[in-house]
Amino acid sequence: MLLIELRDPIEELALPARIPLHPIAGCGAGGAYYLCGEAGAEERPVLYADSEGQTTLIGANLVEAITLIAILPFWCDLAKSFAISELGSDLRADHPDFDAERDRLLHALGLASVSEEEAAACLLAVAARTAPDYVPRVPDGDHLPYELLFPSSPA
Repeated sequence: MLLIELRDPIEELALPARIPLHPIAGCGAGGAYYLCGEAGAEERPVLYADSEGQTTLIGANLVEAITLIAILPFWCDLAKSFAISELGSDLRADHPDFDAERDRLLHALGLASVSEEEAAACLLAVAARTAPDYVPRVPDGDHLPYELLFPSSPA
């Protein structure tokens, strides 16, 4: 499970289409979440880049990304082919109040709840849009672009 907190990204990143990246949060594992695009733009997806050089879009917009994180805090483990049921069982074993806390959070934010399966399907659909426009790289020219966290998405 990735805990979300405010932190500076480990390194500066740039997108190939020069779409602006705005860091909005980080996780304890060293990854960072970015809101892509200019304020007021019609499309502003949320990109996650981990500290190991992998990346994916996690939401078509901020609301979708927050909903995904609230419903599937273990979303990153889905890239490792773990089953939702297994991850959900492990989460609830460690945090028996998870469902009630998640529902309170979604209600407080005015967000609709969806099933874990629906959230995962939405994640995979938006992840498939990551390449080529949302695959970041360190702008110094000495680094390769990040790899897709969900490699089944088109490269």
